[in-house]
Amino acid sequence: MDNKKHKTEDFSQLFDMFCEIADTFAPCMKDYLYVYNLTEDTYYISEQAVDRFLLPSNLFQNVGDVLSVLTHPDDIDMLNEDIELVMAGKKDFHNLEYRWLGRDGSPIWINCRGRILRDDNGKPQIMLGCINEIGNKQKADNISGLLGESAMHDMVIQQLPTLTNAMFLRVGIDDFKVINERHGMEYGNYILREVASRIQNCADSQQYVYRIVSDEFMVLDLSDSDYNKMNRLYHQIRSSVDELVASEQYKALYTISGGLVALEDIKASESEYNRYSEIMKTSEFALTEAKLRGKNQLYSFRPEEYTAFLRRRYIRSCMRKALSDNFRGFDLHFQPIIMTSGEFLFAAESLLRFETPTGEKLSPLEFIPILEESGMIIPVGRWILRNALEMCKRCREFYPEFMISINFSYIQLLKSPVYEDVMRALNEAELPPSCLIVELTESGHLENSSAIQSVWQKLRALGVNIALDDFGTGYSNLINIGNLRPNIVKIDRGFTIKALHNKYEYELLLHVIKMVHSIGLNLVVEGIESRMELMQITAMNPDYIQGYYYSKPCPKEEFIRKYHPDSSRTSG
Repeated sequence: MDNKKHKTEDFSQLFDMFCEIADTFAPCMKDYLYVYNLTEDTYYISEQAVDRFLLPSNLFQNVGDVLSVLTHPDDIDMLNEDIELVMAGKKDFHNLEYRWLGRDGSPIWINCRGRILRDDNGKPQIMLGCINEIGNKQKADNISGLLGESAMHDMVIQQLPTLTNAMFLRVGIDDFKVINERHGMEYGNYILREVASRIQNCADSQQYVYRIVSDEFMVLDLSDSDYNKMNRLYHQIRSSVDELVASEQYKALYTISGGLVALEDIKASESEYNRYSEIMKTSEFALTEAKLRGKNQLYSFRPEEYTAFLRRRYIRSCMRKALSDNFRGFDLHFQPIIMTSGEFLFAAESLLRFETPTGEKLSPLEFIPILEESGMIIPVGRWILRNALEMCKRCREFYPEFMISINFSYIQLLKSPVYEDVMRALNEAELPPSCLIVELTESGHLENSSAIQSVWQKLRALGVNIALDDFGTGYSNLINIGNLRPNIVKIDRGFTIKALHNKYEYELLLHVIKMVHSIGLNLVVEGIESRMELMQITAMNPDYIQGYYYSKPCPKEEFIRKYHPDSSRTSG
């Protein structure tokens, strides 16, 4: 068929014949056969292509119009140019890599190749050829000698309808990147081959081993194993790999982590494809957990921990979206800090709140650690600073000495220019540094941190007030008072409650208050919720009181209504 000329009347029959041939061979191959009748503007393609691509059917006319919709917008000019060369008789073979759109609109890379058949006059009549997806995962891996993830996918999808149980052991080489960096990719490939061989040697006849990505392997067990048997398999693999490391005279030091998932723990789904996707996601989670917990160990999947992981990921996603939408969902609530003498309003603590797009109000105990882990606490911290100072400026219209307190995370102090952020925010708000109280919760992160001490010293020199929060919950309280030299010490409610119910703790708190006063610092007692508690604590002579007795944290407008001088309640 190469460049042989045919009579014009033969081509209609040839088109029908090629379509029949394509129909015959299509079930035997993953690629898509096609026949394009150039003169009649008719296109035929293997029927399975309709399930994959944005095609109207597997036989259609007005080919140019269909291709303009089917082809990625960035590739359509390249395709049209190549077809024009074919039609002009300047090319006998079409070979192009470009993108078609899938049924969901996503781009799919293809390589389209086709031979041109011409009539007696040299005019192109038919293009016939093959389309294959070039972005597909390989069925096999030549480095490890194992089948790849694509092959595992086909195996699992085929088996799922009849499987009552199966076990999935996902194995990863710890710190594999370091091996490639120090010893080169050739040695890294050698390690992959050797580890793959040892996993296979440990597996039995009903345990299938695949290389799924990079340095990760999957053992699919179809022998109705339980967690105990698979645990033993993991430790056999680990011991064998330890022997490999030793046999190489410790040229590279690495270990093996494993994540184990049982099919019965995967949530049911009507679709085998969705269930396979869950298998891959949960096994990835399990392996990641093993690495996060110290590596060189096996983590057995627990649905409740995966649910908690998905919850954290959902919250993180909501907060990232909020950041890109001008912090929509974040809000500040304010809790008054009251002078013990006269019960006058002294300041307010700014407390962050967050609401998801569905209206769920999250606890700070849940979302603030996620802000810190993700680094989002840095932009959110700047937003808090700006909005807290805006509130302070408004309250100073009727309380000229009013102060606003904000909480800083140690992440902000270590990873962002806090001093510059504070300076900029104060200048923009046109407020003096003395209006601001910066709180840092006591934790082990404060101890011996020269970076935090440096920021603290610069803020103190600027005139910002420093508060040491949650005093009484840690083990380095007195050390931190010496290192950070705060203006204010805040007594944690836990310490307060103990003092209210235990004579020894009461005397201890009394001595703490006297000690704080003796070195010229002020003291806030947090967590006062009743008049009786207030009377007991007031007898100790603290400077300020904070707690539900005066007010729970409330939105800005509610706070202003409560404490505006024209209000019936101007203090507690």
